[in-house]
Amino acid sequence: MGFQYHVNHREKQSPPQPSLTGLAVQQSAQRFHSTIPGYAPTPLLSLERLAQRLGVAQILVKDESMRFGLNAFKALGGSYAMARVLAERLELPPEQLTFAALQTPQAREKLGELTFVTATDGNHGRGVAWAARQLGHKAVVYMPKGSARERLENIRAQGAQAEITDLNYDDAVRLAVKMAREHGWILIQDTAWPGYEQIPAWIVQGYTTIAQEIALQLDQAGWERPTHLFLQAGVGSFAGAMLGSCLARWGENCPVTCIVEPDRADCLYRSARAGSITPVTGDMDSMMAGLCCGEPCTLTWPVLYGEAAAFVSCGDEYAARGMCLLGRPEAGDPVIVSGESGAVTAGVLAALMCEDELEDLRWSLGLNEHSRVLCVSTEGDTDQENYRRILQNG
Repeated sequence: MGFQYHVNHREKQSPPQPSLTGLAVQQSAQRFHSTIPGYAPTPLLSLERLAQRLGVAQILVKDESMRFGLNAFKALGGSYAMARVLAERLELPPEQLTFAALQTPQAREKLGELTFVTATDGNHGRGVAWAARQLGHKAVVYMPKGSARERLENIRAQGAQAEITDLNYDDAVRLAVKMAREHGWILIQDTAWPGYEQIPAWIVQGYTTIAQEIALQLDQAGWERPTHLFLQAGVGSFAGAMLGSCLARWGENCPVTCIVEPDRADCLYRSARAGSITPVTGDMDSMMAGLCCGEPCTLTWPVLYGEAAAFVSCGDEYAARGMCLLGRPEAGDPVIVSGESGAVTAGVLAALMCEDELEDLRWSLGLNEHSRVLCVSTEGDTDQENYRRILQNG
């Protein structure tokens, strides 16, 4: 357990693959998601008292626990990728893609009943299972060892066939790949590797709906753009989607971005230090289960390595700190129920602003009383037993 960081002194370059998360992509993804029954933008909340306490001008938190009643953001990626797969089979142009168009009797007759397969630590699998069920298809989900039983049952509750394996996350992904090949299933995986990039690209693009919503909410509230962005990362698909979206929108005025990972699965931190993709192997037993991935996504790695200002590898205590800060807020601030993976960025921000030994990183990032910081709480209490224990113990 601990705290390590790497300040990224690599000279910034023009972001690769600008079309991956460009403004038109963000608008298209958000337009599709808005056709799903129950869609609503998740709240963007200002924590004014916490900002005062930590000595910054503003802290904004996007609360993804409200997304589609699924307690996490992941359904955005899985649903969009699944929809694009189905649209291709239906020869439906992207501009005509709606949730209803995929549910017509004609569409169902042409598609038949398909099976989608994925590996997950919980949230992504739940989103894939939910989207498959909504669209009348099947889902099979493999989970790594150590996965919470509650997360397994939440996936099964969406009608999926799901099991906890004796494998780590990356080997569970390999199992999903194998089963897809053997059974003719469709792999919906939120990471990429050579030869498997189109579906992960659609998943990344699905995540950009969050950035599109944030931009609209900033305008509606009359808030200035953030100066700093703290993003948690597993394989880096979400972090790359967010950073790429901000680059597309704000260019040189993109917020200074810090990538945060658990120290038991810090593949991006290690890759940034090495200057090339460096996987983590073996058991990854952080309580930040949603971030316990050992192999970076090849699609988003160039954006993260090229544009992030710093990479942080931290222990579970920083996630716990964030959970308590958001779940038991300063008087006057809203309560945000944020799980282990959702809250770690808030915990790291608090550490940076309060701990003398992190002054060098604070200075490198330019965090001060004028900073306007944006975090995304990517999940709610997806492991309720652990969430209660953390808040009770403080």
